[in-house]
Order: sequence, then structure tokens, then C-alpha cells
Amino acid sequence: MASSATSSPALPDGWHDPLDLEAVRHARVLPLDVVQAKGNGHAGTAVSLTPALYVLFQEYLSHDPARPDWEGRDRFVLSAGHTSLSLYLQHYLSGYGLELDDLKKARALGSLTPGHPEWGHTPGVETTTGPLGQGVGNAVGLAMSARRTHALLQPDTTADGGLFRYRTWCVAGDGCLAEGVSQEASSLAGTLGLDGLVLIWDDNRISIEGDTAIAFTEDVVGRYRAYGWAIVEIEDAEDPTAIRAGYDAALAVTDRPVFVRLRTRIGHPMPTVGGTAGAHSGAPGEPEVAATKVALGLDPDQHFAMPQEALDHARRVRERGAAAREQWEQRYDTWRAADPERAALHDLLRERDVTPQARERLAALRAEPQAVATRVAGGAVLNAISAELPWLWGGSADLAETNNVAISGARSFTPTGYAGDEWPGGPDGTLVHFGIREHAMGAILNGIALGGYSHPFGATFFVFSDYMRPSVRLAALMGLPVTYVWTHDSVAVGEDGPTHQPVEHLWSHRAIPGLDVVRPADWVETVDAWSRILTSDRPTGLVLSRQGVPVVGDLVPADAGARRGAYVLADADGTPDAIVIATGSEVGLAMQAREALAAEGVAVRVVSAPCLEWFAEQDRAYRETVLPRSVTARVSVEAGTGTGWHRYVGTNGEIVSVEDFGASGAGDLVLAERGITVDAVVAAVHRTVATVREDQMEETAR
Repeated sequence: MASSATSSPALPDGWHDPLDLEAVRHARVLPLDVVQAKGNGHAGTAVSLTPALYVLFQEYLSHDPARPDWEGRDRFVLSAGHTSLSLYLQHYLSGYGLELDDLKKARALGSLTPGHPEWGHTPGVETTTGPLGQGVGNAVGLAMSARRTHALLQPDTTADGGLFRYRTWCVAGDGCLAEGVSQEASSLAGTLGLDGLVLIWDDNRISIEGDTAIAFTEDVVGRYRAYGWAIVEIEDAEDPTAIRAGYDAALAVTDRPVFVRLRTRIGHPMPTVGGTAGAHSGAPGEPEVAATKVALGLDPDQHFAMPQEALDHARRVRERGAAAREQWEQRYDTWRAADPERAALHDLLRERDVTPQARERLAALRAEPQAVATRVAGGAVLNAISAELPWLWGGSADLAETNNVAISGARSFTPTGYAGDEWPGGPDGTLVHFGIREHAMGAILNGIALGGYSHPFGATFFVFSDYMRPSVRLAALMGLPVTYVWTHDSVAVGEDGPTHQPVEHLWSHRAIPGLDVVRPADWVETVDAWSRILTSDRPTGLVLSRQGVPVVGDLVPADAGARRGAYVLADADGTPDAIVIATGSEVGLAMQAREALAAEGVAVRVVSAPCLEWFAEQDRAYRETVLPRSVTARVSVEAGTGTGWHRYVGTNGEIVSVEDFGASGAGDLVLAERGITVDAVVAAVHRTVATVREDQMEETAR
């Protein structure tokens, strides 16, 4: 579309080509046209960030818009996801497949330009962002993945010369840096000396409530310097020369992450709304849009204008990107031919194959069950398969040995030259020490998974999964292969008391669409659960006990047990009088209740249900064999709230659950005090059987 233009007083000299200037000044008013036409959205930050992002995408970012999935590309994360138009603009200009019509449809149902960037939906979007600060954690995870992959595949090559050592760029706003998750993640990145990570802070000092001085006054640059980051400051976000100097300085740092303070005026050059909270969101008004266009030397009566010549010029980045990718592919082919052993490792990382050796070790573990806590069984699995599956790595929020994820003999993920004796390691390590940072751990795990070479795991006590929930939700939204090892799963935690005893957490996490919540009953179910988790492309919460549990699942074949989500563990002769459904440590209790009821002449089927999500995936015929509709006398038993069990026990059923917080005391005594006992299950079965019989008698009488 043609557009009349004069001079551009709002932009200084410093552009390599007049067409760059044309592209930038037309592009930066497109968000205003979009938001004004829609009446809602976030335009201001997109307007003021356009020059800095244009320089980044055109001159610094290694990417090929025609191949957004190219392995050798740099990663760009827009942590400030509300300014999605900032990213969509650069994808439009770079030729990722977005056109003006897509920008006009921003935030519309079914468009390629949703209100916040969504991974897997819009080509070129590296992660789903919007909850502030999450993208910073994702960027740290992406950078960790790049460091480790390089160390595994090209340990003798410098980072700059590595095929898999992409650079991670992240743009964050004031809100991102105020959120605790970004502070946790940035602290860890500094400790790791995570080179290859560049975090650009859009320092505009405006949030929804206005001047950030009302709530956010610390020395942010000083904070990042204290974290151990290198600092770069760009005082004028309108000056391409200053922007380039800042980026060059960032690239010159090779031993730590880089924090770039980019000083902007939100919405610049909007004359009235710019620099105020009014620029953050909402339609600025036609007069303001027109005045901004005039300030940029554009025709105020033209809307959604972009000179074709300027667009064609900007899209020449596709040629540069294709050339960079082709050169990378040639280097990759040469490397692959020269080092077939590491090439095979690359294939293993990329495909996340479960090797035959790993399968054999899982089968051997299953064949020799032990009556131990399921957290111990989980640790046995990791120790057995870790060396065979280099794509499976992760760690704990300072609880590795307690969560049983400290793999014997495995190296820790540490910087090169780390001097500690307790956890020897290096950048190729398997065990990550996240520190006491559950929220950041969750966001970092997502970034590691997005890196494309890993199935990461992260461990903590189940009660602290609350700290991780926003990240877990985003993993489910994206469908990422992440496993959360959540141990100490109920009031049986014992003496630490109710602050450390999860009660509502099982059903709270089951409420997240796309998250598999697995609570195995014993050693066998834990092995079977891991066997399925390793092939999953979605997140899993593996909920494990602190206390020892008996072996109950050893007589059931692997393909008929926990992998199906729920299964008949013990049955009655003929039609059962009642069905008891249990999970985790309560399965053993259900088996004891079954024996007591049998002595009283009540025939009971026990169903172990380690994962209700997996059970729901089974066909209707299988589900009917496990929970036949004809048997309405049902009891569920689980040491947590009974919130969702009504779906499975029905109107005649009974729920044995914990409906209050726990208490400080020995775990078995707390369980008994909160009603998780054999006697409670037996009494519940008697009640539900009596209810069903009364109903049957009434039906017969009618």
C-alpha cells in the first residue's frame, strides 16, 4: 500500500538504508491502527519498541523466517507477552507468514495473532507468554538447554563456533522484573554464569496503575549486577546507532548473562498519551493516532499503510536467514560425517527415544519390587535409566536427596570449572540444582523442554507445587514433555505438620486440562508410570509417598496395570457387592479392607487408579470392565480432599477423604486422626451397600 511521507523528526539518523527508516516509522503506527480499530489491546509498548526490535531482527538475530524450526536459530522470547503486537510486527516485516490482514485480526477468535503469543499456534513464536515474568524463566531454560546440548555434542568447540549453541534473546518489561519468578530465574542464571543469554529490559517506568515509582523503586540494574550479570545500558531506544552499540556490547560478553537496560518512553512518539499509563492498553483515540502519524511525517488519513518497497526491503532478511541456515546445514553435515558417535547422540536427544537398554532395565526393576516409599522407587528408576537416556535431566529445589532424584554417579549441571567437591559436574551435567526456587524451576523446565532436546524433570515437596502452579499450567497449555516429581504426598508426611501436608493439591492439579496427575501405589506402579511418562508429549505430575508402602501390583502384567490409568487389582468371585477405588498409599489400605469385608461375607473389587487422566483416555469398553455401571455400591479412598470423586462413586457412593488440614505427629497417627483407616473404608462399604439394597427394595416394591 502506498503512503505519503515527508521527513521523520522522531527518528534520528543512523539507519543503514532509507528504506529501513520507512519500514520502521510505518510499522510503529500499525499497532495504533490495530488497537484503535478494535477498541482494545496493547499498542504503546509495541510502538516504542519497534526501532530496537527492528534492529534486532534485521541485523542481529540468527533466524530463517521460512524455517522457523531451524535447529541452529537464535531464540527470541517476548516475556512481556501483552505487547504481542511487538513480535507480530517483526514477524510481518521479516516474512514469517503474517500479513496486514493478520495484524488487523489481532485478538480475534481463530486468528494467527492472539492477544498473547502462543507456542505452536503462530509460526516463529518460541513460547507462550503473558503471565509476567514467565518468559524470563523460559529464556533461562532455553539458554541452559543450549549450553548442555553444546557440551554433549561439541565439547571441544568454542561456543561461538558451536552448531547447537544458539543465543537466547528475551524482552521483559517492568512488570516481568517485578514478578518474583523472574528474580528467582535471574539469580540462578547469574550463579550458572549463563552466557548466551541476553535479557533486554524495556525500562519505560509505566505500569497499568501509572508511574512504577508507586510500587517498584529498587535499583534494577544494581540488582542484576549483584546477580552476577554483565550490564549494558542503552539510553535512547530511538537511536539505531546506540541500539547497535548496546547489542554489540552484549555480544562481546562470553562468560555470563547480559542484562540490557533499554530506556524507552512508552508509546513514543504519541504526543499526549505517550509516556503515560494510557499508552499501556486501550484505544488511544483518533486524534492521538493522527497526531502520532504527523509526528512521524506520515499521512494521518491513511490507515494500515506500509509501502511495498519498504516491506520488500525488510523481508530481505529472509535471504540472509536462508543463507545462514544453508551454511549451518553444510557445517552440520560435515560434523555429522566426522563424528558419527555424537551424531547418533544428537538423534537420540532430538527424538527422545527410549533405548532397548532402558526398557530392559525398567523391566528388571519391575520384576524385583520392594516394599518402600514410592519416592524411593522413583529414585531407583532414575538411577537405572539415567545413563541410557541423556535427554532426561533435571533436578530439585534444594531437595534432591529427599526427593530421591540425586542420581548416583551423575554429574551436576554447573559452569565449567566449578570448584565444589560435593556435587562435581560441568555444563554437560544431568542434575540441576535449582536452589529454593520452585516458581523459577517450573518456568525453567518449560524453557528446557522448548529447547527441543530434553524431557526435563523438577522435584519438590507436593505441598510446594503451589509455588509452581502458573508454570505447570503453561506447560499443560503448550503440551510440553515435563515431569514434576512431587514427593511427600499427603498428611502422612507427619511431624512437619499441616504446613507441609498437602490436602487439596491432588484435585487442584487434576483440574488443569492437559496435565496427567499420577499417584502410584507401590514400586511396581511407579516403574510402570515412569515407563509411560518417558514416551509422553505432555506434562506429568508424579506424586510420590514419603512413607513406605506394601507391594500390591506385582501380579498384574505391565500392559494391564498402571499404564492404563485404572485397573482391577483384586476382584470378587462373580459380581462384586461393592467396588473400592484407591490411589497411592491408600491402595494397600483398600486391600486390607477387602480382606476384612470378605470375612464378613461382603465381596469387594479393588480398583487401583493411579492416573484418572490416563483412565479417561481408555475406550468405553475397557472403562466398563473396570467400573461396571451395574455396580453402584462404590467407595473411593484417598488421603486428600474428595472434591472430584463423586464422578466415580456416583450418588450411592461413599468418599473416604481428608477434609481438613493435617496435624503435627507421626504420619500413621495423623492418617488415623483424619479418618484414613481400614475401619473407615469398611464402614463406608457397608453404608453404600446398604443404600444400594434399600434402593433396590424400593424399586422392587414399586
